[in-house]
Amino acid sequence: MPIRFLTAGESHGPELNIIVDGIPAELDLVPEDINKDLKRRQGGYGRGGRMKIEKDQVSFTGGVRLGKTIGGPISLKITNNDFKNWEIPMSSLTQDLSNVEIKEKIQSKFVSRVRPGHADLSGAVKFGHDDIRNVLERSSARETTSRVAAGAVCKAFLNKFNINVFSYVLRIGQASVDEKMLGNDYSNLFTKAEASEVRCPDSVISEKMKEVINEARAKGDTVGGLIQIVVTGVPIGLGSYTQWDKRLNGKIAGALMSVHTVKSVEIGLGKLVSENFGSSVHDQIYVDPEWRNDRFRYKRKTNNSGGIEGGMSTGEPIVCTVSTKPIPTLIKPLDSVDIKTKTNTPAHFERSDICVVPAAGVVLEAMLAYVISDSLLEKFGGDSIGEILDNYKRYLAKCYER
Repeated sequence: MPIRFLTAGESHGPELNIIVDGIPAELDLVPEDINKDLKRRQGGYGRGGRMKIEKDQVSFTGGVRLGKTIGGPISLKITNNDFKNWEIPMSSLTQDLSNVEIKEKIQSKFVSRVRPGHADLSGAVKFGHDDIRNVLERSSARETTSRVAAGAVCKAFLNKFNINVFSYVLRIGQASVDEKMLGNDYSNLFTKAEASEVRCPDSVISEKMKEVINEARAKGDTVGGLIQIVVTGVPIGLGSYTQWDKRLNGKIAGALMSVHTVKSVEIGLGKLVSENFGSSVHDQIYVDPEWRNDRFRYKRKTNNSGGIEGGMSTGEPIVCTVSTKPIPTLIKPLDSVDIKTKTNTPAHFERSDICVVPAAGVVLEAMLAYVISDSLLEKFGGDSIGEILDNYKRYLAKCYER
């Protein structure tokens, strides 16, 4: 059975709700497994005032008993602390609009000026809304909190197979690290990134990134960047070449592109493959001279493919590089329109961040963890962790014999 998850709830609603279905029984799982990533998502230089209001903590409401999953859907909730300021405008109940105070509170949150780069205009036209509030509440990146929670569950699952997901920031605006100088000690790069306010493994470039964010803030602007997400410990053979929708690279690209701020996804060399000959692009293979039947016999000289060939994992780290756009809500609003008055006007300003690139890495980790977990379960099957681990170990033993 594949893993799937659903999220519900609005940015300023009472709570966020998440259901993760397909996680096997007997997986150790406690709130702290999720809360640590929720905290990471809320950090990062350039975040806005909302992060000072919300202290995201998860509660299990189903699927977990005595610290272990029981095989059924896992349901989680995260309370929105800011809802106390929005109880009437975001109420699910019909309100008495003859009450002047109630009407004024609802009207104060009415939005008709759309924001370029956001879901506002397309969403309002698609669903027939006059109040853009109905669009922006659900299209808000607050929804990524739920994804991080679901992804943290998947990370706990992957940990049983010694599979780890890392991310770090390569660029914010014009400040960037030299990727060729980073190397491939991904665990170490991640450790360094976690010590940086912008989640960059280079301390010197981290300071330059902060300067870029400060400049954007002073201008009333926003700034995007580039993030690398890596999965280590993935076995050979996840995904398939047999059908287009079974290809692992397609699943990964779709999941990462679904994150609000993402505009491009590259795997391995990405667009650089268009600039080089095949002889310098493809990862040459050789027999490991030190092979002792305790690992895969064949090795790669490079990992330009980013750990995926023919829609399947190669056993090398899966390396993805993702670009994120600047947040579309600007302190100095862009030119736009008012769909109520049908006039030109500055775009609506909703409390916003200056830069979410560091936090976006945590969300991207979650989505990649989900895809790898789903593919792992598809390959090895089973209803309990013990059963899946047995299947996994037998498969690895056969791979080592090849």
